[in-house]
Formats: sequence, structure tokens, C-alpha cells
Amino acid sequence: MANGDSRPVALVTGGSRGIGRAVVVALLDGGWEVVVGSRSPESLREALGRLEQEHHGRVYGRVADVRDESAVEALVAWVVERCGRLDCLVNNAGLGRFGPVDQIAGDDWRLVIDTNLTGAFYALKAAARPMIEQGSGWIVNIASLAAANPFASGAAYNASKFGLLGLSEAAMLDLRQRGVRVTTILPGSVESDFRPPDPTRDTTWMLQPEDVARVVVDLLRYPERALPSRIELRPTRPPRKQ
Repeated sequence: MANGDSRPVALVTGGSRGIGRAVVVALLDGGWEVVVGSRSPESLREALGRLEQEHHGRVYGRVADVRDESAVEALVAWVVERCGRLDCLVNNAGLGRFGPVDQIAGDDWRLVIDTNLTGAFYALKAAARPMIEQGSGWIVNIASLAAANPFASGAAYNASKFGLLGLSEAAMLDLRQRGVRVTTILPGSVESDFRPPDPTRDTTWMLQPEDVARVVVDLLRYPERALPSRIELRPTRPPRKQ
């Protein structure tokens, strides 16, 4: 095995910023070897430049667009070839385009569905194969409370996250007997670069990316007999609705 001291290996898609980057840091701090997947070469370079200073030799990166099935398969194959195994996939790559259902552009619809749902399927499918071969693994899909709670102007985003939740729970049933556990994390509002910055908006009540990362790390400590398959994470004190 390439990682000579047998560290567990994780792949985090969308791992160069936001929730994904917080997950990468938490896994590295926990002793994991981590591969960062990112669609943006610039964002990946910036992330790796900082991460390698503290975790040299345990963090790698590769550009891959999750909407491209062949690129995702090549990414997973590269991880297994370089690190010798794959113990955890964190399916985090995602984006949002919003607008009333009668106004949202078809291109925006396809972008959201292809990234948040189809891209997650490509990564899940590719990662499951080496995990099944080694008899163990964990796939963590980062969804959203929007997977269970529709909101106005959220047709594309809601559809992608509702679909991701359904995909995750079906995959959990398909893979659990073969040693692969699948979990969906549904965070509420998270302060990250997912939303455009707005200096007039109070964000102090929101979850932080590190809160979601802690759930991932805690989850991976569960004994083999236990499978928390769906985790909802909410801000403690969101603003009261008027």
C-alpha cells in the first residue's frame, strides 16, 4: 500500500473551499490521508499551497469536474493507485441557482442537477467499487435540509437535494451488506462562500463549515456495527419568522 503507515484515505469532492475544505482540514487533523477534488485549478492550487504547509505528504489534489463521468472515474482510479486504497468518499461538490420555477433557465437547471445529483452519483458509483473489493468503506453525501423542505425559488436546488437523499438511501441499502456504509448529512444554513457576501446580513446564527466537518469526523468513529444513515444538522437559534 502506498501510504506506508496504513493511514486511512479519504477523497473529498469540492474540497478546496467552504464545507469541503473544512472537512479536508478535519480529516487531516484526525490523521487521515486526504485527496482534494476540485473543478477549479486555481482554487485547488491555493488550497493545497496552504494545506501542504501543515500536512506535507498527506494531502494531494486533482482537478476533476464531477459532471464528467470519465473524469470522476479517473480521479477515483488515481486515488487508489496513489494511496493504495479508498476508505471514505465525501461527496460535497455542489452549487445553487435560484429563481421561480417559471423563470429559471434550462441551462441553470441542468447545471444544478448535473452537479449536485448526477455528479454525486458518478462519484458514489466509482468509489463503491474499490470499497467493495477491500470489504469496507464509507460514503458521506453532503445534502441539505432543502432535501426535505422545499422553498420558493428553490425548484432546481430542492430537486437536486431531494434526489440526492433518495440516491443515498437507496445506495445505503444496496451496499451495506458488502461492507460499505452510506450516510447523508443534511445541514441547515451554513455561513460559507455558497452565498454571495452581504455585509448587511446577520450571519452569526448560522452553522459554520467546521460544524459540518465535525459531524463527518465523528461519524467515521462509529463502530462497524453501527450506521447512522441520515443526520440533520440545524442552527440552534435561527431568526424567528415574523
